Amino acid sequence: MQLNTKQEEIFNHQKQNIEKFTKRNWFWMIFYLLWIGLGGYALYLQIAKGHEVTGMRDNVVWGLYIANFIFFIGISYAGAVISGILHILKVEWRKPIIRIAEMITVVATIIGPVFILLCVGRLDRLHHLIIYPRLQSPIVWDVLAISTYFTGSCIFLYLALIKDFAIYRDAKLNVPKWKQKMYKALALGYRGTPSQKKHISISMNLMAIMIIPLAIIVHSVLSWIFGMTLRPGWHSTIFGPYFVLAAIYSGTGVLIIAMWVYRKMYKLHSYITDKHFIYLGYIMMVLGAAYGYFTFSEYLTSWFGSEKWENEVIHKLFSGSEYGWWFLFANVAGILLPILIVAIPKFRKPNLIALASLFMVAALWIKRYLIIVPTLESPLLPIQDTRPEYVHYSATWVEWALTFAGIATFFLLFTLLSKFVTVVPVSEFGDKEIEVIPVKKEIVQPV
Repeated sequence: MQLNTKQEEIFNHQKQNIEKFTKRNWFWMIFYLLWIGLGGYALYLQIAKGHEVTGMRDNVVWGLYIANFIFFIGISYAGAVISGILHILKVEWRKPIIRIAEMITVVATIIGPVFILLCVGRLDRLHHLIIYPRLQSPIVWDVLAISTYFTGSCIFLYLALIKDFAIYRDAKLNVPKWKQKMYKALALGYRGTPSQKKHISISMNLMAIMIIPLAIIVHSVLSWIFGMTLRPGWHSTIFGPYFVLAAIYSGTGVLIIAMWVYRKMYKLHSYITDKHFIYLGYIMMVLGAAYGYFTFSEYLTSWFGSEKWENEVIHKLFSGSEYGWWFLFANVAGILLPILIVAIPKFRKPNLIALASLFMVAALWIKRYLIIVPTLESPLLPIQDTRPEYVHYSATWVEWALTFAGIATFFLLFTLLSKFVTVVPVSEFGDKEIEVIPVKKEIVQPV
């Protein structure tokens, strides 16, 4: 394929990342694999001995695993929604960062559902979910929604990669033969003809239009698992939009962090510029303000209603001896800090925006934890003469090991993907997007 000057510059800057696997890459690979190995051992103990090796008991039946599931599925939506909206609107500055967003979507959607499997006590009956589904169950809705969303996300990413695969195929890279054959197969014979460009453009537009409502539906369905349960802190009509907004908000933070890491690691300052951080910072600030409004509305109505069961959860969240400090951190670092950093021009720098995003992502994970555990620790009926660990949840090293193994897998997949494709897409800097304009037929009047 013929490349223009800009494409050649971008490709030559990044092709060594595809050709070489440096010592630093091997170090991080081994580091991630060690964590995954520890997680594998923890998983073996959990399967062999059951959930008694975890902190989950009769009352608190969910813990770290479900918080991780909501978190990873949530951050995947920012990639889908942001890349989809920016693609449809043909925003020019999206081009260097759109691939990172698409990669976050696919990788996070792979890891998230694994944590649901860790909550299952009888994995040998997992196939019953498919053979004997109950369509009345929100969990079945979740399985159908996530599988559909994952399929759509993979197609969307692959369509965006076809042109770049053709570039890798024709560039005669210094890579093994199996890798060359892989690029050739994945390029699907793409040669850059007007017909091929038109078909890919139409397909990408259609997938971008479909992926946005899919992302909203999936997290809405996930929120209904909680919202349709008669428990304090869960049974709320606001949970649908609240979950969707929190998902896009946390995903935007992960996208900013990934941009900062890739820019520093691969020296992409010329392509991922300060402008990209500032623009995404504006998006994060608006989402943070909306998320803060939803949070205030949710807890204000629960507190003002003064229902006894709801008040128990509110008390746990505001009490310094229980979850008060975590709740304070979740709201200060998750809402106020990102807004202040972006709103004040003096602090509107890539490093500070990335740091605020890091705190915000950590705060949003804690918020997921606070949605789940305090509610489950507040039973409707009083419990007497029972061991404290049956009422109060405390995660064990097995749960933490599997949590960090999931995070390590996330980073590992990103490292591997950056060795197969360029982080900044080369083909995006080619021809202008093709617009399909209907041709008006001339009516010939009879003489």
